[in-house]
Amino acid sequence: MISVAITGGEVVEDEQQEFETTIEPSDSDILLDDNGFPSFQLDPEPHVYQNNNASSSIRNQQESESESDSFASDFYRSGTDWSCLLLQHHDDDDDDDGDVDTITGDSNQINGHDGKTQSERKMKQANLFQMWGLKKPHLSPPPLKKMKVGNEGTHFTKKTNVSANPNSRPRLCPFYKKIPGTPFTVDAFRYGHIEGCSAYFLTHFHSDHYGGLSKGWSHGPIYCTPITARLLAMCLSVNPLFICPLELNTVHVIKGVRVVLLEANHCPGAALIHFRLPNGQCYLHTGDFRACKLMQTYPLLLNERVNVLFLDTTYCNPKYKFPSKEDVLSYVVRTTQNCLKRQPKTLVVVGAYSIGKESVYLAISKALGVKIYANASRRRVLHSFGWPELSGILCSHGKDTLLHVLPISSLRFETLKDYLKTYKDQYAAVLAFRPTGWTYSETIGNQLDLIKPSSKGNVTIFGVPYSEHSSFTELREFVQLLRPDKIIPTVNVGNATNRDKMHSCFREWLKG
Repeated sequence: MISVAITGGEVVEDEQQEFETTIEPSDSDILLDDNGFPSFQLDPEPHVYQNNNASSSIRNQQESESESDSFASDFYRSGTDWSCLLLQHHDDDDDDDGDVDTITGDSNQINGHDGKTQSERKMKQANLFQMWGLKKPHLSPPPLKKMKVGNEGTHFTKKTNVSANPNSRPRLCPFYKKIPGTPFTVDAFRYGHIEGCSAYFLTHFHSDHYGGLSKGWSHGPIYCTPITARLLAMCLSVNPLFICPLELNTVHVIKGVRVVLLEANHCPGAALIHFRLPNGQCYLHTGDFRACKLMQTYPLLLNERVNVLFLDTTYCNPKYKFPSKEDVLSYVVRTTQNCLKRQPKTLVVVGAYSIGKESVYLAISKALGVKIYANASRRRVLHSFGWPELSGILCSHGKDTLLHVLPISSLRFETLKDYLKTYKDQYAAVLAFRPTGWTYSETIGNQLDLIKPSSKGNVTIFGVPYSEHSSFTELREFVQLLRPDKIIPTVNVGNATNRDKMHSCFREWLKG
């Protein structure tokens, strides 16, 4: 049941970062320690983007912006059928006014229904800011001003650091991080102050999404789940005055827009964000998520049509057809039990991100009846979830249990061999699990017992396809459940080939 409330006011952290598949490089502002956690002592000053090579950086940025603007216009105006973008040819067509441009490109990239290539057709290029009713952002840093947020009258004073370099310019926020018709952005903190934005939403606490947040953040309120809110204050020392926790499954009215956060089935505190505008338009931003059967029962998704879906497309490729989480967990437990029968003096290690993959080591702990060892940084994070069933089985001494959690980046033979030396009096071998969707093999598919581990000496590492992102088939089912008017992919959109392939999938899914 949804209740109603009025609201006033390089360490791998995720599967996306493992293969650097996002549109932007992971140039996080946050310092991470050796275990993949944000450093608790950060630069107190807000991040200012410096340009040490002005001409090169500006040129690259302009090229990126040009591609993004074209992509934005295409998706927002066309939905799932780009044929509506074609202009009727007239002899008196005149491009001098700048409203109509000829789109050129590789002839093998995009073909319309009429068989013509890009270079043979014309498309309407709409100004994205005009479409959204926003002013085009100025490239110079904005002046000092006060910001009033929400209905409670909370005031935030925004500070801006102005660079002494006259050629420096702030990074422009990509269109797919903005919610049309609202002053909202999602996971857009690395761009500093965004003109026209008075509410910044954070889907979850992974560095590729919170990058740009620090102790010095002062650009506006941050809306997120309570778990994420606690992590922002605890790990990044973000000023609590700017953190606005929103309970799940509750209608919050922010700037006249109804906002509901839904469980995303990704990592603790991750949320889908549903926006309903006063004109009835609905937008759903998935952040990172793994679509599941439970989402098909969410009343909000069943009862309110989604007009625009901002979709996590990390694995939007037909080759990714993951087994269920439950099947992978059963396999991990079974493998662990069989290994311990053969060698009782085995140290079991699970690789994990700063948050995420908790279900893997919880399943082993429950099956074996043992506690879980994690270092102080990770224990602090895990305790912040407020999960008694997890907090009660954590221990602070590695010698007290055979089950250890390490950063997923530490799952290397030499690293694990050295780690075993610390416990040489107790254990003779290491069994490690690397749970990530990137280990999925089409050949093995759902036949998990066919997985062959990597072994070297007394260290054995199993790569298991436990993903916290949606597989291709799960994405298809989710899209077919919602049947949105438009789909905006948020991952792997850095080049035209990927965009075209995904767009083709979307058209196929929404046929009929």
